[in-house]
Amino acid sequence: MKTLVLITAFNVEKFLEDVVMRIPKEIKSYNPEILIINDFSRDNTLQKMREIKGNFKDFKVTCLTNKTNLGYGGNQKLGYHYAIKNNFDYVVMLHGDGQYAPESIIDMIKPLAENKCSAVQGSRMIKKMNALKGKMPLYKFFGNIFLTYVQNLLSGLKMSEYHSGYRAYSVKALKKIPFNLNSNYFHFDTQILLQLKVVNENIFEIPIPTFYGEQISSLKSIQYGFAILKTTIIFYLQKFGIFHDIKFSFSNKDGPSNYLPKLNFLSTHSIAFKKIKENSKILSIGCGNADLEKELIERKNCIVDGLDSFDVKGLNFLNSFKVINYDKEIFELDFKGYDYILFLDVIEHLKKPEEFMNSLNNKMSFFPDQKLIISTPNIANIFIRLSLLIGNFNYGKRGILDKTHTRLFTLSSFKKIILENNFLIKETIAIPPPFPLAIKNNFISKLLLNFFKYLNLISKTVFAFQFLSIVESKPNLDYLLDQAKK
Repeated sequence: MKTLVLITAFNVEKFLEDVVMRIPKEIKSYNPEILIINDFSRDNTLQKMREIKGNFKDFKVTCLTNKTNLGYGGNQKLGYHYAIKNNFDYVVMLHGDGQYAPESIIDMIKPLAENKCSAVQGSRMIKKMNALKGKMPLYKFFGNIFLTYVQNLLSGLKMSEYHSGYRAYSVKALKKIPFNLNSNYFHFDTQILLQLKVVNENIFEIPIPTFYGEQISSLKSIQYGFAILKTTIIFYLQKFGIFHDIKFSFSNKDGPSNYLPKLNFLSTHSIAFKKIKENSKILSIGCGNADLEKELIERKNCIVDGLDSFDVKGLNFLNSFKVINYDKEIFELDFKGYDYILFLDVIEHLKKPEEFMNSLNNKMSFFPDQKLIISTPNIANIFIRLSLLIGNFNYGKRGILDKTHTRLFTLSSFKKIILENNFLIKETIAIPPPFPLAIKNNFISKLLLNFFKYLNLISKTVFAFQFLSIVESKPNLDYLLDQAKK
């Protein structure tokens, strides 16, 4: 067992020696090494650090000096990288200005050593009155409470605070997350907690004393608050796939379409379900997890054959399921006997959608009673337009800018690809954003759905999140020639 005590030092010549001397001797049982990183200090921190290294005999002391100022987060990156490279088991982050009590180090390490968690957060807010007794400024006290409330709401964590810099981590857990991509500034602390949440690592909190001494923090509270809120909101948006940030979506892997169930509100799934008649036979292209298809089988007594480009387990309720190549193999199948072809949110994934639609028409034209139900996201949606105004075009795991989308459609281009490939559009429906997936199926989401439903009456092009069209194939020349021979 090896433990690294990481001390970040920036202009702390007055405090550094006292911090080191207060590290309890009992830490010897955890085989410690003290790493002091001088972050390009402008005072005599470097000299003081060298004196400590020369005089301190209780533990091994290693000193590093940055050639430029790396910042609060930048120093942690360097220290954690050092811990990984040198095969430490645990690393404790200790500030060189004495704001956090070195006497609590044993309490910080113990939950890690007992395998209770992968990270320990020293919290000043478990016992809130102690924070005030420790002279935490009132604006920071109430700001801490507000930010923590919002962060807990959005992150799904249940922390008493996110803003203490007194941390201990399992190095094994640090290896799982891309902490090197995080900010070099103070919101690094929030980012690393959220990353640990992504990989389902446990975070343990312990109470620590609060001390605000003569060392004045360089933290700019308003800027910090906005950075924290922005970071947490971005993390929250990963859940719905409408925003992609590699810091929080690094565990994503390619696989079958995994859309969340959308049958309980106005969506492509609920509309398709409504339009399909009972006892129909259906070919579902790109069925994914087949939530819609299962409902059609159970509630409308339909027969459903499913296709997807990935193998999907647990689809035994389908009449058949086949992994297929959209570019070629699909058109070797027999389309005879189907009442509906489901093609929901697939066309945007194709490399050559025009060729696909043409081949699909060639198959369907021999069966004039077949209906194609097709949908796609609207790249001209108001939210995308507003994002573009601020220079943002960010792909995610799902939604309009799903990072697996290879083609993007407006209402006009969607209709164009249908009509130019000899299909007849019977009906096109504008679908509002899936608010129930973002904020749950409650009064507010229903209100927003209805609001956007009316906005779609004003402009489908601007306000629709998706388009769904009911389509029939026009007879092509092969079909007409075949009929003429009879």
